[in-house]
Amino acid sequence: MKKTLNLLLAGVASMGLAFAACAEDYITLASTTSTENSGLFASILPKFEDTTGIQVRVVAVGTGQAFEIARRGDADSLLVHDTAGEKRFVENGFATERADVMYNDFVLIGPANDPANIRQAQSAKEAFAAIAKAEAPFASRGDDSGTNRAELRHWKNAGVDPDGDWYRELGSGMGPTLNTAAAMDAYVMSDRATWVAFGNRQNLTLLFEGDKVLFNQYGSLLMSEEKHPHLKHDLAQQWHNWLISEDGQQAIADFKVDGQQLFFPNAK
Repeated sequence: MKKTLNLLLAGVASMGLAFAACAEDYITLASTTSTENSGLFASILPKFEDTTGIQVRVVAVGTGQAFEIARRGDADSLLVHDTAGEKRFVENGFATERADVMYNDFVLIGPANDPANIRQAQSAKEAFAAIAKAEAPFASRGDDSGTNRAELRHWKNAGVDPDGDWYRELGSGMGPTLNTAAAMDAYVMSDRATWVAFGNRQNLTLLFEGDKVLFNQYGSLLMSEEKHPHLKHDLAQQWHNWLISEDGQQAIADFKVDGQQLFFPNAK
């Protein structure tokens, strides 16, 4: 009886240790709403988890907020889309490495009747200037996301300081911003992936695309062990390496919505 009890206790202890080890095999990834809302993570994370046994718990926020989460040491890894901000993050010592992972592009969405006539624009600069001149309703994320940062650069390039009742800063993610734009019959800039996956289009349609300045690069960053030694750097390194590996790049390329590829791998 005593021997049996000891064996049972040993088994329970072994199971407890195994469970504790398993519970630690995850990382927290701060990333953008576009990678989550488009369905990309639902497609690629199971492949990574099957390969490594590491779970990825995604906190999907705007890029600015993702930087802040990582700066505080509350994320093991970053996958965002603001190359200039990412490089500053490394230069300021919060990350030790940044790598290109994939790209897509931004597009300008608006009401089908196109009151600012941006369908005829020859450049993004011209399209943004036309919206401002017409004072047509424009829904901005206004959340310091990568998309919002890019949008503000395009207004500046067009010589426009967006202000007035026509310009609505919402402070929300891409999906909710598209919902608001649909309700308002407003123009909005979106990453292509979220737009393709978006279901509540109502009267909205894609009106302008293709300018090279609308290129949208995503990067993966490894956090600094010196700044935040408590993070799961070894597990995060495996995630980072997988993203830029042949398997990870193929998983990204294989993700499609309605037969359309939404992200294009470009790790060097």
